Amino acid sequence: MQDEIVNKVAQSKLITFNLEDYYPKGNRVVLDIKDWLFEGFILKEKEFRAFADAHDWSQYEGAYVAMQCSTDAIVPGWAYLLLSVKLSGIAKKAIQGTLVDLETSIYQSIIDNIDVSEYQDKLIIIKGCSKKPVPANAYLFLAERLKPVAKSIMYGEACSSVPLYKRK
Repeated sequence: MQDEIVNKVAQSKLITFNLEDYYPKGNRVVLDIKDWLFEGFILKEKEFRAFADAHDWSQYEGAYVAMQCSTDAIVPGWAYLLLSVKLSGIAKKAIQGTLVDLETSIYQSIIDNIDVSEYQDKLIIIKGCSKKPVPANAYLFLAERLKPVAKSIMYGEACSSVPLYKRK
């Protein structure tokens, strides 16, 4: 007679928190303004505003947009503000920065709005591996958010987790 295999991880009180489950659907788009600048480096207000007025903003409908300039141009702050006003009500979210900055901003908003009360006095494992582009800072934001309520926080998988925090 063989002994039954018991899954002790499934029977434990550990709660696995997978940030990948919170990854929002939607296109991620980079809006690079280098082509809107004179010789790719100089922003001329009149021409820049003309480009912004003529641009087809509908292509960003429901998208997450990272606005940036891929050249070493010095872009005044108002330029990105102008573009964000154009994207307002069209894009789901628009930021100045890279795609990584965009994902970080998206996750910051998501984590800030998670009801952590259900994790009160729980043993939490923050799952580390992800097939979706979860930014590294999202894990930091989550650990910070969970620390006031969790009994313990670990990172990784239940079979090989790294302890991060244990309430005394």
